[in-house]
Amino acid sequence: MSVALSKPKSSRGLLWLIVGGVVVVLIVVVGIGVRASESRDLKTWTDAQALPSVTLIKPVVIAQGPVLNLPGRMEAYSRASIFARVNGYLKSWNVDIGTRVKAGQVLAEIDTPELDQQLLQARATLASTQADANLAQTTAKRWQAMLSTDSVSRQDVDERTGDLTAKQAKVAAAKANVDQLVATKGFQRLVAPFAGVVTARSTDVGALISAGGTAGKELFAVADVSRLRVYVQVPQTFSPQIREGTTARLSVPEYRGETFTGKVIATADAVNAASGSTLVQLLVDNPGGRLLPGGYTSVQFDLPVQADVVRVPSSALVFDDKGMRVATLDAQDHVRFKTVSIARDFGDSVEIASGLQAADRVIDTPPDGLADDDAVQLAAAPVEIKPHG
Repeated sequence: MSVALSKPKSSRGLLWLIVGGVVVVLIVVVGIGVRASESRDLKTWTDAQALPSVTLIKPVVIAQGPVLNLPGRMEAYSRASIFARVNGYLKSWNVDIGTRVKAGQVLAEIDTPELDQQLLQARATLASTQADANLAQTTAKRWQAMLSTDSVSRQDVDERTGDLTAKQAKVAAAKANVDQLVATKGFQRLVAPFAGVVTARSTDVGALISAGGTAGKELFAVADVSRLRVYVQVPQTFSPQIREGTTARLSVPEYRGETFTGKVIATADAVNAASGSTLVQLLVDNPGGRLLPGGYTSVQFDLPVQADVVRVPSSALVFDDKGMRVATLDAQDHVRFKTVSIARDFGDSVEIASGLQAADRVIDTPPDGLADDDAVQLAAAPVEIKPHG
């Protein structure tokens, strides 16, 4: 009996031993698998952390051309300084500053006593020479008649004929002198050379008038302000885009929120060496006289859209010994640096004139040490920047 009972106990012990061994083996296998998985995860995480993390941006395609804002000055379409052509005293004036005048309208009249006396003397001289010429003509005819009867010599007749010619020349000279003084007398009336407005009056009744005044001493100034000329200095970079016929918007401080339309009528076609700009002349209608000649104006040109120009943030630019570059990603997420040129700098963003396409994936704020063919990981979806306001 004792032998029979000991065998089952030995079988159960062996069974538990086997089960325990299997459990131990399973625990070891599971532990090794967990360790291997954790090792793989750690390696993957470590490899991922080793790649630089970058943020992509989408370049903005420029749909509307830039606006060029420049200061300008307005001048009257025509301006004339009225000077005296005769000496005398101002007898009267008929217009003051701000008066609108027509072409040929009398502005003032000068009293010319000295010129009047000269004209009287010249006319008297003309009358005297005409009398002498008439007498010489009668004498010459008589001597010519006597020549046919051989009463006088040919020499005497020629002398009388020569005297007539000399007397007639004196008449012509005296008449020319009278005509000159009459023409000068006509300048005693100062008239407007064209329709416009009187912008200056620097004389008064009784003032001594001297002929041939110098600049700045004019008696009156008349300006045609129905149209104004606007002069603008355009930087050399933009001068090829602003030609005759280009329109512009003008604004002045006295009419805030209101704009006027001007058109380019002439360009200097030369660059000022001192300022690096080209002088451009515009014409703006001024029917109501609201715009004042000599005033300041802000001129805005709508420039045409430049082909292949895109805009990116300034933070995307990399400047090193290889020049101005932008970091992009290719289809395999490898870095590709591209050399670019800047068209315009807005501070927070720049317009790229060449070297970059709208479809390129641009890296914003590239990490230091980034080089061509480097692999990177994306931190977020590409961001599209807003156009510059």
